[in-house]
Amino acid sequence: MPYPVEKTEQEWKASLQARGAEPVAFEVTRHAATERPFTGRYADQFRQGTYHCICCNKLLFASASKFDAGCGWPSFDQAIAEGAVLARTDRSHGMVRTEALCPDCGAHLGHVFEDGPTETGVRYCMNSASLHFMPA
Repeated sequence: MPYPVEKTEQEWKASLQARGAEPVAFEVTRHAATERPFTGRYADQFRQGTYHCICCNKLLFASASKFDAGCGWPSFDQAIAEGAVLARTDRSHGMVRTEALCPDCGAHLGHVFEDGPTETGVRYCMNSASLHFMPA
């Protein structure tokens, strides 16, 4: 699927390095890796602000929708707006899940589950390495 923002692997690596991204960010965003639970910089952060795609700066989530799911990854009960996060069926690792992607650059963000504790019933389970936080 073509995305509005496309780069080569080398361009993504250079761009992420220039943004000060964690070394794991390239593998997470471009190759759908997953950071280890409880290791990401945003797992336990609850400051006011917004979360953006580390690759292209697309606005994804507001801190008001973040909650502690106890899973070790940043969790949100809704995206900032409809269409802010692209959902795609993921059949990797012998299971069926919903992958969350940036609609502008195709970066792998994490997965979406229907076990959220709020009225939305949704839990966006994201990798800190795929996010950039901008304080309010």
